[in-house]
Amino acid sequence: MKVGKKYAESVKSYDRTKAYEATEAVNLALSTAKAKFDETIELHVRLGVDPRQADQQVRGVLVLPNGTGKDKKVLVIAKGDKADQATAAGADYVGAEEMVMRIQKDNWFDFDVVITTPDMMGVVGRIGRVLGPKGLMPNPKSGTVTMDVTKAVKEVKAGKVEYRLDKTAIIHCPIGKKSFGTDKIVENFNALMEAIVKAKPAAAKGQYIKSVTLTSTMGPGVKVVYNKG
Repeated sequence: MKVGKKYAESVKSYDRTKAYEATEAVNLALSTAKAKFDETIELHVRLGVDPRQADQQVRGVLVLPNGTGKDKKVLVIAKGDKADQATAAGADYVGAEEMVMRIQKDNWFDFDVVITTPDMMGVVGRIGRVLGPKGLMPNPKSGTVTMDVTKAVKEVKAGKVEYRLDKTAIIHCPIGKKSFGTDKIVENFNALMEAIVKAKPAAAKGQYIKSVTLTSTMGPGVKVVYNKG
């Protein structure tokens, strides 16, 4: 595989076989983020669970202490007072059936998160086949099907992330931007790791945290020492 000059230089700047303490690992991830844009720092955690088993799923939401650095566009599908509350809370788009029609007819997806009230799930269900594959389908577990739309919108805007296991038993999640600097990213890292440890399924056996890796958008992975799970 051919890699870019900057990537190749980054790989040579540290020992990729070694696992580093969190602060040093973050510093290395930041130093290898050499793109001209503000790269995202991502956390990848491989867990000792079987994602095929319903009782070994790991999923949750968390408002990162320092946010993600990305302003997410929020669509709220609601009516009446709840629609008014969503607008007041800072939602980018608010509506009901007309929003569902717009998505169906115009293939419109200029948003990152969909929030709805329980009474509107029947309407939202009509577009489940297009929202689901994009990871946009509202879900009570992620706090996006709720009567408290004000709280839901404000949490997303404040930097709420959803972490969930993929088919290979790995959680991938953004924890900030290069411009955050070391301290803020370490704080976000610790908060997310603590949440993942607390979410350990009772059915999980053996070592839970198998490996932890930090990467920047364009940079190589840096292994992290983590012995709390």
